[in-house]
Amino acid sequence: MQPAEATEPLTDWVKRALTRKTSSKRGLKEEIEPDERLVLGTKVVIALIFSLTALEVAHLAFLGTWSSEVFAAITGLTGTATGILISQKSR
Repeated sequence: MQPAEATEPLTDWVKRALTRKTSSKRGLKEEIEPDERLVLGTKVVIALIFSLTALEVAHLAFLGTWSSEVFAAITGLTGTATGILISQKSR
């Protein structure tokens, strides 16, 4: 038989990244899975970052200029995603 981790789809990497691993004073290790809304919200933020990056590349390719507004949105969403990951792991 294969381990349980091998049977999970590759799309659960966000859930694994947000899962907290704790250990007690007695040496017991426990994994605390994140809320499904947090996982879904993080996936939406990542999808938006990729979409806006594609939009910025298209803007550069077709218009030949840099779009500061799109870059500001990418920067803001990247900060949001980083904040989610850091705050979830630091608890």
